[in-house]
Amino acid sequence: MDRAQLSEELRRIVGPRSVVDNPDALMTYDSDGCVMDLHDPHIVVLPSATEQVAAVVKLAARAGVPVVPRGAGTGLSGGATPMHGGIVITTSRMNKILEFDARNERVRVQPGVINFELSQYLNQYGYQFAADPSSQKACTIGGNIANNSGGPHCIKYGVTGSHVLGLQVVLADGSVIWTGDGTPDAPGYDLTGMLVGSEGTLALVTEAWLKATRLAESTRVVMALFDDIAGTAATVSAVIAGGFLPAALEVMDRLAIKAVNDAYKMGLPESAGAALIIEVDGVDDGLDELLAEIVEICHRHGAIEVRPARTAAEQTQVWAARKNAFGAMGRLAPTYYLVDTVVPRTRLPYMMEQVQLISQTFNLPIANVFHAGDGNLHPIVLFDRRDPDQLHRAHEAVTQVMKLSIEQGGVISGEHGIGMEKQDYMPLLFNDDDLGAMAAVHESFDPTDLINPGKIFPRKQPGHNLAMQRRAKVNLGDEEENEFDKATRVIKAQGDNVWI
Repeated sequence: MDRAQLSEELRRIVGPRSVVDNPDALMTYDSDGCVMDLHDPHIVVLPSATEQVAAVVKLAARAGVPVVPRGAGTGLSGGATPMHGGIVITTSRMNKILEFDARNERVRVQPGVINFELSQYLNQYGYQFAADPSSQKACTIGGNIANNSGGPHCIKYGVTGSHVLGLQVVLADGSVIWTGDGTPDAPGYDLTGMLVGSEGTLALVTEAWLKATRLAESTRVVMALFDDIAGTAATVSAVIAGGFLPAALEVMDRLAIKAVNDAYKMGLPESAGAALIIEVDGVDDGLDELLAEIVEICHRHGAIEVRPARTAAEQTQVWAARKNAFGAMGRLAPTYYLVDTVVPRTRLPYMMEQVQLISQTFNLPIANVFHAGDGNLHPIVLFDRRDPDQLHRAHEAVTQVMKLSIEQGGVISGEHGIGMEKQDYMPLLFNDDDLGAMAAVHESFDPTDLINPGKIFPRKQPGHNLAMQRRAKVNLGDEEENEFDKATRVIKAQGDNVWI
């Protein structure tokens, strides 16, 4: 089936106004928020219902064409980048809140619903969707599910996966299933848990049952200012070690504070080396006393000033400063590389010292804005991607941060996903047997490797190759190791499958 025939069939399925195949328009879909590697799709479709998604996937399967799910395109690991072209299925028009079941504290939505708008809808009933990524005013629920996104409040309320009760998905052959009926702890394999965080490589989400979380009776927010970021990080560990569970513990360093001030005129004190945003919530009675104890810990660890946000408007301003920080980085450099790793909280002070040394070594500024409460780091390497030397140094700096995080007992992603951005770092964390087991799971969902191919698994070890190697090893047994080595060589020689 050539491209013209494919376009015609897709127009029949989703309608003529829901197909994009103009070359100039397709450039809009050549990446998500990760612009390190750009690839144009061949065709983009914008379905509005599960039936249309299923029909598109069935057509793609018959034609042997890859499909790439895409939400709002705010992802930061290249998860929505069409590495091998094919059909990008954009769910932005699947944006309906379908049902709110207050008695069971759950809500059913399509994947294109904006995260913030879902919480705004639930607020009127006294509820919220607790998972709130910093991009929540733009990102969609489908993208949050794909990457198991976190956010400032995940220390207390958990990441997206903690709030997903069941998914309707389209499988690689176009069939449609539900992984649960919206009730917790369903019997059988945890397919919901399998699909949350799978980055759109196993199936395409078309509906979701989500937990609706009751709004807290009261909230308190303060911003503690420190001379340096290491003292801020030490404070975070001390707060948790003291037995406290704040709703949020967020850090911005001096460079991030400057970016936010320049972009949004927030009036934050640029003389401070770092700012720690602390939020506590719960029953009003005793909340002030709880916050006072945490503030005392801040003072003991060198806080030079603590600024309370006394009104709802002041609290909104504080959170606006934090959640707009990434967008403000354009004031400091043409391009930024946002790193996403996790380390144990006790290693945060050391990590901050080492990130500063990495910045000096590669002569590139690095800003830091991160979810300190759960050790989720976000060093932001600032550079100009038009300069090949700066681009090379940025990659090297990121590699050092990744290696350092693993050395300190951490992992290479907390919430942004692996995508294509971190796929070649996977062998730093997993051996071939680990990757082979993952590849076997992938193959069971997508045996032809047509759903978002070229992601997660290392470029030199594509998922289908790893699965074939694992299968050959299991079938042949140790006594036929030479035959396995031969099979491995044949598989590697085949290379990755690319649709043109």
